[in-house]
Amino acid sequence: MTNAYDEAYRRSIEDPEGFWGEIAEDVRWIKKWDKVLDDTNKPFYRWFTGGELNTCYNALDRHVEEGRADQAALIYDSPVTGNTVKTFTFRELRDEVAKFAGVLVANGVGKGDRVIIYMPMVPEAAIAMLACARIGAVHSVVFGGFASNELAVRIDDAKPKLIITASCGIEVSRVIEYMPLLNGAIDLAKHKPDGCIVLQRPEAKAELTERRDVDWSEAMEGAEAVDCVPVLATDPLYILYTSGTTGEPKGVVRDNGGHLVALKWSMKNVYGVEPGDVYWAASDVGWVVGHSYIVYAPLFHGCTSILYEGKPVGTPDAGAFWRVISDHKVNVLFTAPTAFRAIKREDPDGLLMKDYDLSSFRYLFLAGERTDPDTLHWAEEKIGVPVIDHWWQTETGWAIAANCVGLHQFPVKPGSPTKAAPGWNVRILNAENEPVKTGDIGALCVKLPLPPSSLPTLWNADDRFVESYLKEFPGHYKTEDAGYRDEDGYLYIMARTDDIINVAGHRLSTGGMEEVLANHPDVAECAVIGVADDLKGQLPVGFLVLKAGVTKDHTEIVSEVVAMVREQIGPVAAFKQAVVVNGLPKTRSGKILRGTMQKIADNEEYKMPATIDDPAVLDEMDEALQGIGYASAREG
Repeated sequence: MTNAYDEAYRRSIEDPEGFWGEIAEDVRWIKKWDKVLDDTNKPFYRWFTGGELNTCYNALDRHVEEGRADQAALIYDSPVTGNTVKTFTFRELRDEVAKFAGVLVANGVGKGDRVIIYMPMVPEAAIAMLACARIGAVHSVVFGGFASNELAVRIDDAKPKLIITASCGIEVSRVIEYMPLLNGAIDLAKHKPDGCIVLQRPEAKAELTERRDVDWSEAMEGAEAVDCVPVLATDPLYILYTSGTTGEPKGVVRDNGGHLVALKWSMKNVYGVEPGDVYWAASDVGWVVGHSYIVYAPLFHGCTSILYEGKPVGTPDAGAFWRVISDHKVNVLFTAPTAFRAIKREDPDGLLMKDYDLSSFRYLFLAGERTDPDTLHWAEEKIGVPVIDHWWQTETGWAIAANCVGLHQFPVKPGSPTKAAPGWNVRILNAENEPVKTGDIGALCVKLPLPPSSLPTLWNADDRFVESYLKEFPGHYKTEDAGYRDEDGYLYIMARTDDIINVAGHRLSTGGMEEVLANHPDVAECAVIGVADDLKGQLPVGFLVLKAGVTKDHTEIVSEVVAMVREQIGPVAAFKQAVVVNGLPKTRSGKILRGTMQKIADNEEYKMPATIDDPAVLDEMDEALQGIGYASAREG
């Protein structure tokens, strides 16, 4: 007997034009499309060609006109600025966006021009993004606080007419001034923007450069509101840079039409939310999650979105998330597993949760890193709501695989993001581009065409798009993740393809070993990498972060986890070494930098990742590796 998910998935694969064409009727179009799926220039498929619309209109103006003018659209909650809370209704947010769009127009920005937004988690970041969409400009948000050279690379690639920034960002209690970083980037860049608009924050006043910089507040005082500009469905909405294997960032392009259609549909069907619900993506506007599920999708669907300037722990404690859910009656939270591992580490018994009313809370969605079963069970037990892992990427813009609770809620299987979402024809392939057997690990790929909202190409780099994603497995998009599918159709994403290690000819998943380590009662977080070995090719090494308050001897804990891997995976894993560290090297979005860890262990040169949250963690890891006999990659 089929269910709503089965039927939606079948139709999305067999009749993608009919499936997405019907869904697109829920969007407000200025001119309807000529063709739902244009395959005349393979492999560059395009959705809704000939159609015209405006993304900002569908996010804001539509709801003002259709009865949601006085509903909260955006709630800004900032514990790092003295518990500031500011609410914008749909009418108020539309008016602010229309005025700032007028500021952009007055500064020479028009349809197709690029604008770089280098901002912290403040409402003005979302306002700037929506204002660009309103006039058909292409925004490229760069994570606030990125180093000058990384920002310069993005300036040279996007060639922005204008840069929008703030005087500073705040990391817990540390103020990070942005203007020295921005000035350094502009000095380094070959392309020079026409000007910069600067939001002055009370925590730090920036010194403005004459004839280049404009004060945000002063510009808004005399600004005239402007209307939405029609754009083609296939016109770019934004460019978002993601790390490339060569070290050069790749500019992922998102179009206007497919993005709007898929994201609006995903709110009800993937996340189970209705218009008027309160949705919180605890991420940053500098990442794809912030684009898709802080700024755009919730507003498309008529939801209230939370923009949170804080951390899961330390602002002020591990009860921060429960406080936000309680204060703003959050229905659905989407965050990274890393956030919950941090909360679990600081408050392993969940005692702080008892201080807050979580009765509004229905679902917790996790993505960004693989959700280990231990964290999943901890969250299920402590919160008492469904905890749902799902899998997607910057390139895809929304979930490739999920438990689509708005269609049919499947039983959760720990370690699995459930099944491929409608539109995603996921295949698991071997090196010969052939499907592997059920249960076998292979490269996770998606048969072309990709569904709406996935990247149509890379910015000014069609050849690189093909080389990076389409060449290795002809007819497919390469996710660069490895995993398997079980007999029930559930997907398991075990590791990046370069995290599948080869131990004496046996292909083993580091994710599978991490799953075992995470089950140790004293382990809060862990990572496993494969390091070069003359005899076996590679050997696994584990890194353990212990829960707060653990006093047990580290040698004993290491012996126990080694025995657990031997028992649960077998001697074939050759897992014999692990070290206890205070923290794992991560990006600011919470992803563990396994590639950098592996280079250190293999005594290879590496580039300090621009996105690293705390560089000092690498020093500690380096020392820990030396302690078990590995040479330092940074000697001399």
